[in-house]
Amino acid sequence: MGILHEDVVMIRRSEKEGEPTEITINCPDKTGLGCDLCRIILFFGLSIVKGDVSTDGKWCYIVFWVIGDSETRWSLLKRRLVEACPSCSSASGISFYCSGLLPTKPPEVFLLTLCCHDRKGLLHDVTRVLSDLELTIEKVKVSTTPDGRVVDMFFITDTREHLQTSERKNETRKYLETVLGDAMIDCEIEKAGSEITASSQAPSFLPSEVTEDSFLLEMPTQLPSGSLMSNSVSIAFDNSLSPAHTLVQIICQYHKGLVYDIMRTLKDYNIQISYGRFTIKQKRHCEIDLFIVQADGKKIVDTSKQKSLTSRLELELRRPIKVAIVSRGPDSELLVTNPVELSGKGRPLVFFDITRALKMLNTGIFSAEIRRHIIGGREWEVYRVLLDEGDISIVPRSKIQEGVWKTLMGWE
Repeated sequence: MGILHEDVVMIRRSEKEGEPTEITINCPDKTGLGCDLCRIILFFGLSIVKGDVSTDGKWCYIVFWVIGDSETRWSLLKRRLVEACPSCSSASGISFYCSGLLPTKPPEVFLLTLCCHDRKGLLHDVTRVLSDLELTIEKVKVSTTPDGRVVDMFFITDTREHLQTSERKNETRKYLETVLGDAMIDCEIEKAGSEITASSQAPSFLPSEVTEDSFLLEMPTQLPSGSLMSNSVSIAFDNSLSPAHTLVQIICQYHKGLVYDIMRTLKDYNIQISYGRFTIKQKRHCEIDLFIVQADGKKIVDTSKQKSLTSRLELELRRPIKVAIVSRGPDSELLVTNPVELSGKGRPLVFFDITRALKMLNTGIFSAEIRRHIIGGREWEVYRVLLDEGDISIVPRSKIQEGVWKTLMGWE
C-alpha cells in the first residue's frame, strides 16, 4: 500500500478566526503512533478539540481538529508530523511502509550556558526562544549571583539535529541577543561531554512533599484557594458491542494535552486503538470512545487488567501534572512533577508554562532545576523553582499555586 509523500499529512486551515484547523494523517500504523503525533501537536502549543482515529492494524487514518496560537508555524508542524509517521522508503514519489526500521539513536545533548543581568520574566523569554528554535530542554540549572547576575545552564537537544554546526549555534546566539537585548552578557554552546552530564545527574535531595505517595497518587478536587481542580472522571469498559474489540468510554473535563495523556497511557500499556472518537462540548466537557485491543490483538476481558487501566487513566486525567508550594527554610519553592513515558520522553512545554505563569503573576525566580527521579516505581520529571523571596509577600502562595496549575492545564 502506498501513498504520495505530500499526502501523508494534510493541513486545512480554518477560514474563520476561532474555528479549528483540520489535520489529516494517512500512513502506516504502529503502536504508540497516536501518542507521538499528539505530543508533537502539544509541543506546537495546539489543543485537540475533536478527533477521529481508525486503523486496520497496518494502515491508519487520523483526523484532528486543533485550535491554538495564530502564529503557529504550520509548514514546520507538517514536517514534524510526517517525520513521526513510520513510512519513508521512496520510489518514484511514493512512500511505502518499512517493517524493518532501524532504531534511532538518542539525540546529542548540548550545554547552553547563559550569563545575564537579572530582570522579571528573563527565564520565560529564554525558554520561549529555545521553543521557537525547536531546542528541547532536557535539564536546567538556574542560579542568581549576589551581584544580580543570572547564570543559566540548559541541557538541550536539537529537533533539527544541527546544533553541532556553527551556523545553528550562531542562529541561537543571535536570536537570544535579539530577545534579551542588553540583559545578555555571554552565551556559550558546547556538546555536553560525559563528565558534564555525569555531574548534572548527581542525586539531589527531594522534599518529602514529592516523595510521599499523597503528592503523586491522591486526587484532590480543589486547590488551597477552594477553586475546583477537575470534575470527576467516568471510565467504562464494554465487551458486548464488538466481537473483536473492547470499547472504553471516557467522560471527563478538558485540559491541555488531554488526548496526549490518554494516548501515552495506552502506549505505556502497549494497547492499540482500532477506532476512536474525541469530542469536546461546551469548552470543558469531553467524551471519548475508544475501540481497543491488547498487543496480542485480543479484547481486554480480564477484570484486573481493566481495573489497572482504569486506575491509571483516572490518575492521568485528574492530575496529569502535580503542583505544590512548600517551605524551603525561610524561602518558598514551587514543585511541579509529571510522569515520563516509558519511551523516555517527557511532557512538552512544562517549563515554558511554569515560567509564563510566574511572569504573569509578576513573581521572580531565584533558582530553578529540572531532574528526573524514580518515585513509586515510575520515572518523573521534577521541576523545582525557588521563588524570589521579595515577591512572596506580594503574591500569596495559594494564588501562585493556582495560577501555575491553571496555566499548565490550559484553564487561564
